[in-house]
Parts: sequence; structure tokens; C-alpha cells
Amino acid sequence: MDLQLNNKKAFISGSTAGIGYAIAERFLQEGATVIINGRTKESIDKATATLKATVPNASVSGIAADFSKADEVNALINALPDVDILINNAGIFEPKAFTDIPDEDWFRFFEVNVMSGVRLSRHCLPKMLSKNWGRIIFISSESAVFIPDEMIHYGMTKTAQIAVSRGMAELTKGTGVTVNAVLPGPTKSKGVGGFLEDLSKASGQTIDQVEEDFFKNMRPTSLLQRFETVEEIANTTVYFCSPLASGTNGASIRVEGGLVRSIL
Repeated sequence: MDLQLNNKKAFISGSTAGIGYAIAERFLQEGATVIINGRTKESIDKATATLKATVPNASVSGIAADFSKADEVNALINALPDVDILINNAGIFEPKAFTDIPDEDWFRFFEVNVMSGVRLSRHCLPKMLSKNWGRIIFISSESAVFIPDEMIHYGMTKTAQIAVSRGMAELTKGTGVTVNAVLPGPTKSKGVGGFLEDLSKASGQTIDQVEEDFFKNMRPTSLLQRFETVEEIANTTVYFCSPLASGTNGASIRVEGGLVRSIL
């Protein structure tokens, strides 16, 4: 299927690894021009070199910025050219008991996970509206509607992303711009892979055993009963950025393996 993204320009925050990287690769395969983002120039150089080796004739560049630092975000925004597509993917997570989460962590998670997308969208949305075409996607999580008791602060930020994206969609009424949120389920990204390795070493189990135990005891409602791949999330995300998905706006698009027991 031709997603009609040839020559569209996309920026993806937090995209030198994991879901963001997979989204960048999928856009490049569709002929889009891609700007990736990581915290350091070294991580960007490594990711762009790999993408160019993987996708022939890939048009990819990068801008470094740490989204926990407002001055670096402002510098990124000043350097960012006009884009057709914005993917707000930058984010952090950390399992921690509710009573152990200090105020600083609540603010830090909100700063990175929510304000990163707010600042970028505030910059990009008016330009998209003036051109009467654009796509903004917030990479939220099933944790937005199925708050995990082991990281409530993370779930809070994911719910906030849905609220922001839905509110922004109201500003696009009657235009060719759409704003949506994508809700992945537990995904075997780089960070989750490291988390599984740590659990494997601590418990003396294999990674496969840890994964089986995770879905049996921590996410038993999952119909998939395995971690999703970053490619599965990327495929859905890139489709909803295409002209073919013009009828979807203000939506929370679930790609969570049937974990959430809800028909809405």
C-alpha cells in the first residue's frame, strides 16, 4: 500500500532508538524526509548512519536536544524547519512505588513526557493550519487508561497527553490537519529490553520466562500475551500520519494487544 508520504517532512522526538527509531525508519521507507532527535550528537550520528545503510537513498538528518532541559528544547525549536508531520515520542519511564515518588519526579516526568509535546506542537500547529495540512501524533500508552500501580506518575503523564491531543484536535476543525494519540501496549523497546535483562539476572530466570511471568501476573488481560515489537507500533503510527487516514482526528488509537478491557 502506498501511504502517499513521498516528500512529506517529519520530525520525531526521541528517535535514536526504540519506537521513535522504528517510526523514523518506516517513514523513510515511504519516501518521507525525516528529522530525528536524540540527547547527543553522537547518538544522532550513529542512528542516521544506520538508517542510511538500511534504507537506500534515505533523506534523514537530526537535531540534538535533551527534553528535560527547556533551553535545549528552545534551541531545537529555533533550528527546526517547517514540517508536515510531528511525532511527539520523547518520554521517560521508571517503575517506582507511589509512596517513594518525590515531588521532583512528578515534575520531571511531566516536563519530559508532556511539555515536550506541548512546546513542539505550539510551534508546529499554527504553521500546519496555515498550509491546511499536517499531522501531529502523541505517542501515549495503554498506561493512560490502565494506570499501572508500579508507576502512577508515568500513567498520569500518558493520560495528560491524550487530553492535550484531543484538545488540540478541536483547533483543527474544518482543516486538513489532524491530531491524534497512539496508545502502544507493553513494547520491547531498548529501555524495556534492559529492564527485562535486569529482572532476568535478579530472578535467575531466562528473559522468555520473565516475559511469560510479566503477562501472567502483571498484565493478565493482554490478549497478545507478549511484548509488542517497535515495528508494530511504527506501522500503525505512520499509517495514521498518511493522507489515507484523513478521517481520523482527535482519536486515541489503541495498539495495546487487547490489554484494555473496553470497547471504547
